[in-house]
Amino acid sequence: MNRAEALQLMEAHTPSASLRRHMLNVEAAMRWYARHWQEDEEQYAVTGLLHDFDYEQHPAEHPFWGVEYLKANAELPEDVLTAILGHATYSGVARETRLAKTLFAVDELTGLVQAAALVRPDKDVKGVELGSLKKKFKNRAFAAGVNRDEVEQGAAELGVPLDTHMQNVLEAMQGMETAAAE
Repeated sequence: MNRAEALQLMEAHTPSASLRRHMLNVEAAMRWYARHWQEDEEQYAVTGLLHDFDYEQHPAEHPFWGVEYLKANAELPEDVLTAILGHATYSGVARETRLAKTLFAVDELTGLVQAAALVRPDKDVKGVELGSLKKKFKNRAFAAGVNRDEVEQGAAELGVPLDTHMQNVLEAMQGMETAAAE
């Protein structure tokens, strides 16, 4: 499955603009890390785009329903399916590959970055700075739905210092916004 097919599938199953935006943000962060590690960028992008495609319509069965659907309807490598399962801690699926660890590490953090952008007067992620993001991270009342423990755990599993990880994801999302505006 390529990026265009993954995007089409994600959009067909995800009515809400905010969840679509989340998956696009995760895709951007996944691409950033794939380039950084010289991994398969398309595979990372597809994983990011599809990780929550089933969440809105099948929240109680997420991500299990989505992975079963993908097994039956798409040609995806097993490590992509395992990464999607592993991003949900309650799945019990271990994150053993760099792909799986990256998805878990960027998932919650992209939500914090997006929330930080939305409270800016211009609502533009390009104006978010690392220092401001770090302050918002420490304030657990801000974007309370973002699991800070999982953000910290994800950075640790990647072996990337938290501040560096935050900067990487921020840069990825800022680059995506710039590319989208062109």
